[in-house]
Amino acid sequence: MVMGTKKIIITGPTGAVGTALISELLEYNYAVTAVCRPHSKRMGNLLQRDELTVVECELGSLKTLTNKLSRDYDYFFHFAWDGTYGDSRQDIVLQQKNIQYTLDAVYLAKELGCKVFIGAGSQSEFGHIDGVLHPDMPCNPDNGYGIAKLAAGSLSRILCQQLGIRHEWCRILSMYGKGDSEQTLVMSTIKKLLNGDKELDFTKGDQVWDYIYSADAARAFRLVAEKGRSGAIYCFGSGKTRLLRDYITAIRDIINPSAKLNFGTLPYYPNQVMHLEADISNLTADTGWKPQISFEDGIRDLIGKG
Repeated sequence: MVMGTKKIIITGPTGAVGTALISELLEYNYAVTAVCRPHSKRMGNLLQRDELTVVECELGSLKTLTNKLSRDYDYFFHFAWDGTYGDSRQDIVLQQKNIQYTLDAVYLAKELGCKVFIGAGSQSEFGHIDGVLHPDMPCNPDNGYGIAKLAAGSLSRILCQQLGIRHEWCRILSMYGKGDSEQTLVMSTIKKLLNGDKELDFTKGDQVWDYIYSADAARAFRLVAEKGRSGAIYCFGSGKTRLLRDYITAIRDIINPSAKLNFGTLPYYPNQVMHLEADISNLTADTGWKPQISFEDGIRDLIGKG
Protein backbone atom coordinates (compact mmCIF):
# COMPACT_ATOMS: atom_id res chain seq x y z
CA MET A 1 0.00 0.00 0.00
CA VAL A 2 1.29 3.47 -0.92
CA MET A 3 2.29 5.61 2.08
CA GLY A 4 -0.48 8.02 2.96
CA THR A 5 -3.22 5.91 1.38
CA LYS A 6 -6.45 6.22 3.34
CA LYS A 7 -7.99 3.00 4.59
CA ILE A 8 -11.69 2.22 4.45
CA ILE A 9 -13.79 -0.50 6.03
CA ILE A 10 -17.25 -1.29 4.65
CA THR A 11 -19.96 -3.70 5.77
CA GLY A 12 -22.60 -4.90 3.31
CA PRO A 13 -20.19 -4.55 0.38
CA THR A 14 -21.84 -6.92 -2.11
CA GLY A 15 -25.05 -5.00 -2.86
CA ALA A 16 -25.59 -2.30 -5.47
CA VAL A 17 -24.34 0.60 -3.37
CA GLY A 18 -21.51 -1.39 -1.76
CA THR A 19 -19.99 -2.65 -5.00
CA ALA A 20 -20.34 0.76 -6.62
CA LEU A 21 -18.66 2.45 -3.66
CA ILE A 22 -15.78 0.00 -3.66
CA SER A 23 -15.19 0.71 -7.37
CA GLU A 24 -15.30 4.44 -6.64
CA LEU A 25 -12.88 4.21 -3.70
CA LEU A 26 -10.39 2.02 -5.56
CA GLU A 27 -10.49 4.48 -8.45
CA TYR A 28 -9.43 7.17 -5.98
CA ASN A 29 -6.62 5.01 -4.56
CA TYR A 30 -8.19 4.09 -1.25
CA ALA A 31 -7.37 0.77 0.38
CA VAL A 32 -10.64 -1.04 1.17
CA THR A 33 -11.52 -3.80 3.60
CA ALA A 34 -14.86 -5.41 2.73
CA VAL A 35 -16.64 -7.23 5.56
CA CYS A 36 -18.79 -9.99 4.03
CA ARG A 37 -21.07 -12.60 5.51
CA PRO A 38 -19.35 -16.01 5.54
CA HIS A 39 -19.97 -17.96 2.31
CA SER A 40 -21.97 -15.07 0.81
CA LYS A 41 -23.29 -16.04 -2.64
CA ARG A 42 -22.75 -12.45 -3.79
CA MET A 43 -19.07 -12.31 -2.86
CA GLY A 44 -18.33 -12.82 -6.54
CA ASN A 45 -19.67 -9.29 -7.14
CA LEU A 46 -16.49 -7.89 -5.61
CA LEU A 47 -13.53 -6.81 -7.71
CA GLN A 48 -10.28 -8.75 -7.60
CA ARG A 49 -7.77 -6.06 -6.67
CA ASP A 50 -4.66 -5.91 -4.47
CA GLU A 51 -6.09 -2.85 -2.72
CA LEU A 52 -9.25 -4.77 -1.70
CA THR A 53 -9.19 -7.11 1.29
CA VAL A 54 -12.18 -9.35 1.97
CA VAL A 55 -12.91 -10.40 5.55
CA GLU A 56 -15.71 -12.84 6.38
CA CYS A 57 -17.74 -12.07 9.50
CA GLU A 58 -21.33 -12.44 10.66
CA LEU A 59 -23.15 -9.20 11.46
CA GLY A 60 -23.55 -10.26 15.06
CA SER A 61 -19.80 -10.80 15.43
CA LEU A 62 -18.42 -7.44 14.29
CA LYS A 63 -16.67 -6.88 17.61
CA THR A 64 -14.43 -9.90 16.96
CA LEU A 65 -12.75 -7.98 14.13
CA THR A 66 -11.05 -5.75 16.69
CA ASN A 67 -8.32 -8.35 17.13
CA LYS A 68 -8.07 -9.22 13.43
CA LEU A 69 -7.61 -5.83 11.80
CA SER A 70 -5.10 -3.01 12.19
CA ARG A 71 -5.91 0.19 14.10
CA ASP A 72 -5.16 2.67 11.32
CA TYR A 73 -8.45 2.96 9.40
CA ASP A 74 -9.91 6.32 8.39
CA TYR A 75 -13.56 5.87 7.31
CA PHE A 76 -16.21 3.30 8.22
CA PHE A 77 -19.20 2.73 5.91
CA HIS A 78 -22.00 0.66 7.44
CA PHE A 79 -24.34 -0.73 4.76
CA ALA A 80 -25.11 -4.21 6.10
CA TRP A 81 -28.74 -4.76 7.13
CA ASP A 82 -30.93 -7.83 7.58
CA GLY A 83 -34.54 -7.75 6.38
CA THR A 84 -34.86 -5.18 3.61
CA TYR A 85 -37.66 -6.70 1.52
CA GLY A 86 -41.09 -8.25 1.95
CA ASP A 87 -42.36 -9.53 5.27
CA SER A 88 -38.90 -9.30 6.84
CA ARG A 89 -39.33 -5.52 7.01
CA GLN A 90 -41.95 -6.13 9.70
CA ASP A 91 -39.90 -8.72 11.58
CA ILE A 92 -39.50 -6.72 14.76
CA VAL A 93 -36.96 -9.03 16.40
CA LEU A 94 -34.80 -8.97 13.27
CA GLN A 95 -35.07 -5.20 12.87
CA GLN A 96 -34.19 -4.66 16.51
CA LYS A 97 -31.01 -6.67 16.00
CA ASN A 98 -30.05 -4.35 13.14
CA ILE A 99 -29.98 -1.44 15.57
CA GLN A 100 -27.50 -3.28 17.79
CA TYR A 101 -25.42 -4.27 14.77
CA THR A 102 -25.16 -0.59 13.84
CA LEU A 103 -23.97 0.32 17.32
CA ASP A 104 -21.51 -2.59 17.24
CA ALA A 105 -20.19 -1.13 13.97
CA VAL A 106 -19.63 2.24 15.68
CA TYR A 107 -17.67 0.59 18.51
CA LEU A 108 -15.61 -1.29 15.94
CA ALA A 109 -14.97 1.93 14.03
CA LYS A 110 -13.61 3.50 17.20
CA GLU A 111 -11.36 0.53 17.96
CA LEU A 112 -9.97 0.59 14.42
CA GLY A 113 -9.09 4.28 14.59
CA CYS A 114 -11.79 5.55 12.21
CA LYS A 115 -12.40 9.27 12.30
CA VAL A 116 -15.68 9.14 10.36
CA PHE A 117 -18.71 6.81 10.47
CA ILE A 118 -21.16 6.89 7.56
CA GLY A 119 -24.43 4.95 7.73
CA ALA A 120 -26.91 4.05 4.99
CA GLY A 121 -30.41 5.16 5.93
CA SER A 122 -33.63 5.01 3.94
CA GLN A 123 -36.54 7.13 2.79
CA SER A 124 -38.65 4.71 4.88
CA GLU A 125 -37.50 6.67 7.93
CA PHE A 126 -39.75 9.55 6.89
CA GLY A 127 -42.92 7.46 6.77
CA HIS A 128 -45.72 8.03 4.28
CA ILE A 129 -44.98 11.42 2.72
CA ASP A 130 -45.93 12.63 -0.74
CA GLY A 131 -43.52 15.34 -1.83
CA VAL A 132 -39.98 16.55 -1.33
CA LEU A 133 -38.04 14.85 1.45
CA HIS A 134 -35.93 17.29 3.44
CA PRO A 135 -33.19 16.00 5.76
CA ASP A 136 -34.49 18.01 8.72
CA MET A 137 -38.21 17.27 8.36
CA PRO A 138 -40.05 15.28 11.08
CA CYS A 139 -40.03 11.50 10.67
CA ASN A 140 -42.96 9.17 11.33
CA PRO A 141 -42.00 5.74 9.93
CA ASP A 142 -44.86 3.28 9.53
CA ASN A 143 -43.02 -0.05 9.31
CA GLY A 144 -40.46 -1.94 11.36
CA TYR A 145 -37.70 -1.41 8.81
CA GLY A 146 -38.14 2.37 8.74
CA ILE A 147 -38.42 2.58 12.53
CA ALA A 148 -35.23 0.55 12.98
CA LYS A 149 -33.33 2.62 10.41
CA LEU A 150 -34.40 5.83 12.15
CA ALA A 151 -33.39 4.47 15.56
CA ALA A 152 -30.08 3.17 14.24
CA GLY A 153 -29.24 6.54 12.72
CA SER A 154 -30.19 8.49 15.83
CA LEU A 155 -28.49 6.20 18.35
CA SER A 156 -25.32 5.79 16.29
CA ARG A 157 -25.11 9.58 16.02
CA ILE A 158 -25.22 9.91 19.81
CA LEU A 159 -22.66 7.13 20.26
CA CYS A 160 -20.32 8.70 17.72
CA GLN A 161 -20.53 12.00 19.60
CA GLN A 162 -19.63 10.20 22.80
CA LEU A 163 -16.68 8.43 21.17
CA GLY A 164 -15.39 11.46 19.27
CA ILE A 165 -16.20 10.19 15.77
CA ARG A 166 -17.72 12.27 12.99
CA HIS A 167 -21.14 10.88 12.00
CA GLU A 168 -23.17 11.22 8.82
CA TRP A 169 -26.39 9.41 7.94
CA CYS A 170 -27.41 9.10 4.29
CA ARG A 171 -31.05 8.35 3.47
CA ILE A 172 -31.28 6.68 0.08
CA LEU A 173 -34.49 7.16 -1.89
CA SER A 174 -34.82 5.07 -5.05
CA MET A 175 -31.49 3.74 -6.27
CA TYR A 176 -30.81 1.32 -9.09
CA GLY A 177 -27.59 -0.29 -10.24
CA LYS A 178 -25.51 -3.42 -10.69
CA GLY A 179 -26.11 -5.94 -7.92
CA ASP A 180 -29.53 -4.54 -7.02
CA SER A 181 -32.36 -6.88 -6.05
CA GLU A 182 -34.44 -8.31 -8.89
CA GLN A 183 -37.54 -7.42 -6.87
CA THR A 184 -37.25 -3.72 -7.63
CA LEU A 185 -39.28 -2.14 -10.42
CA VAL A 186 -36.26 -1.17 -12.49
CA MET A 187 -34.50 -4.52 -12.22
CA SER A 188 -37.61 -6.64 -12.75
CA THR A 189 -38.57 -4.58 -15.83
CA ILE A 190 -35.07 -4.94 -17.27
CA LYS A 191 -35.10 -8.68 -16.65
CA LYS A 192 -38.46 -9.19 -18.37
CA LEU A 193 -37.44 -7.15 -21.40
CA LEU A 194 -34.08 -8.89 -21.72
CA ASN A 195 -35.87 -12.23 -21.46
CA GLY A 196 -37.92 -11.26 -24.51
CA ASP A 197 -41.28 -10.44 -22.90
CA LYS A 198 -43.37 -8.67 -25.53
CA GLU A 199 -46.01 -7.27 -23.19
CA LEU A 200 -45.66 -5.95 -19.63
CA ASP A 201 -48.32 -4.86 -17.14
CA PHE A 202 -47.96 -1.90 -14.77
CA THR A 203 -49.98 0.54 -12.71
CA LYS A 204 -50.87 3.87 -14.32
CA GLY A 205 -47.38 5.04 -13.46
CA ASP A 206 -48.51 8.52 -12.43
CA GLN A 207 -46.11 8.58 -9.51
CA VAL A 208 -43.60 11.42 -9.53
CA TRP A 209 -40.28 9.70 -8.80
CA ASP A 210 -36.60 10.43 -8.18
CA TYR A 211 -34.05 7.77 -9.21
CA ILE A 212 -30.32 7.83 -8.58
CA TYR A 213 -27.80 5.53 -10.24
CA SER A 214 -25.53 3.55 -7.92
CA ALA A 215 -22.35 5.09 -9.36
CA ASP A 216 -23.67 8.59 -8.57
CA ALA A 217 -24.64 7.42 -5.06
CA ALA A 218 -21.15 5.96 -4.58
CA ARG A 219 -19.53 9.28 -5.47
CA ALA A 220 -21.85 11.00 -3.00
CA PHE A 221 -20.83 8.57 -0.24
CA ARG A 222 -17.14 9.19 -0.95
CA LEU A 223 -17.60 12.95 -0.84
CA VAL A 224 -19.65 12.75 2.36
CA ALA A 225 -16.76 10.85 3.98
CA GLU A 226 -14.23 13.38 2.75
CA LYS A 227 -16.19 16.61 3.21
CA GLY A 228 -19.40 15.91 5.12
CA ARG A 229 -20.58 17.82 8.17
CA SER A 230 -20.62 15.98 11.49
CA GLY A 231 -24.13 15.07 12.60
CA ALA A 232 -25.61 15.78 9.17
CA ILE A 233 -28.38 13.82 7.49
CA TYR A 234 -28.26 13.71 3.71
CA CYS A 235 -30.96 12.61 1.27
CA PHE A 236 -29.62 10.69 -1.71
CA GLY A 237 -31.50 11.19 -4.95
CA SER A 238 -30.95 12.98 -8.20
CA GLY A 239 -33.02 15.95 -7.07
CA LYS A 240 -34.89 15.63 -10.38
CA THR A 241 -38.22 13.93 -10.98
CA ARG A 242 -40.14 12.26 -13.78
CA LEU A 243 -43.33 10.25 -13.96
CA LEU A 244 -42.71 6.61 -13.17
CA ARG A 245 -44.19 5.56 -16.51
CA ASP A 246 -41.62 7.76 -18.26
CA TYR A 247 -38.80 5.87 -16.53
CA ILE A 248 -40.38 2.56 -17.54
CA THR A 249 -40.81 3.76 -21.12
CA ALA A 250 -37.16 4.80 -21.23
CA ILE A 251 -36.09 1.30 -20.17
CA ARG A 252 -38.34 -0.23 -22.84
CA ASP A 253 -37.01 2.08 -25.55
CA ILE A 254 -33.40 1.14 -24.76
CA ILE A 255 -33.93 -2.63 -24.59
CA ASN A 256 -36.85 -3.42 -26.89
CA PRO A 257 -38.81 -0.49 -28.39
CA SER A 258 -41.43 -2.86 -29.82
CA ALA A 259 -42.51 -4.23 -26.43
CA LYS A 260 -45.99 -3.15 -25.31
CA LEU A 261 -46.41 -1.44 -21.94
CA ASN A 262 -49.86 -1.84 -20.43
CA PHE A 263 -50.14 1.07 -18.01
CA GLY A 264 -53.15 0.95 -15.72
CA THR A 265 -53.53 -2.83 -15.80
CA LEU A 266 -52.31 -3.28 -12.23
CA PRO A 267 -53.71 -1.50 -9.15
CA TYR A 268 -51.62 0.77 -6.97
CA TYR A 269 -50.44 -0.59 -3.65
CA PRO A 270 -52.55 0.47 -0.66
CA ASN A 271 -51.39 3.92 0.54
CA GLN A 272 -49.21 4.26 -2.56
CA VAL A 273 -46.76 7.15 -2.32
CA MET A 274 -47.35 9.33 -5.37
CA HIS A 275 -44.48 11.81 -5.07
CA LEU A 276 -40.98 10.89 -3.92
CA GLU A 277 -38.24 13.50 -4.36
CA ALA A 278 -34.98 14.24 -2.58
CA ASP A 279 -33.88 17.64 -1.36
CA ILE A 280 -30.14 17.41 -2.05
CA SER A 281 -29.33 21.05 -1.26
CA ASN A 282 -27.32 20.37 1.91
CA LEU A 283 -25.48 17.47 0.22
CA THR A 284 -24.46 19.78 -2.62
CA ALA A 285 -23.59 22.67 -0.29
CA ASP A 286 -21.43 20.55 2.04
CA THR A 287 -19.67 18.33 -0.51
CA GLY A 288 -20.13 19.87 -3.96
CA TRP A 289 -21.88 16.71 -5.19
CA LYS A 290 -24.28 16.85 -8.11
CA PRO A 291 -25.67 13.94 -10.15
CA GLN A 292 -23.72 13.25 -13.34
CA ILE A 293 -25.43 10.18 -14.80
CA SER A 294 -28.80 10.44 -16.53
CA PHE A 295 -31.35 7.68 -16.04
CA GLU A 296 -30.92 6.51 -19.64
CA ASP A 297 -27.13 6.40 -19.37
CA GLY A 298 -27.44 4.49 -16.11
CA ILE A 299 -29.66 1.88 -17.74
CA ARG A 300 -27.28 1.53 -20.69
CA ASP A 301 -24.35 1.05 -18.32
CA LEU A 302 -26.32 -1.43 -16.25
CA ILE A 303 -27.13 -3.68 -19.21
CA GLY A 304 -23.77 -3.26 -20.91
CA LYS A 305 -24.85 -0.90 -23.67
CA GLY A 306 -22.91 2.07 -22.36
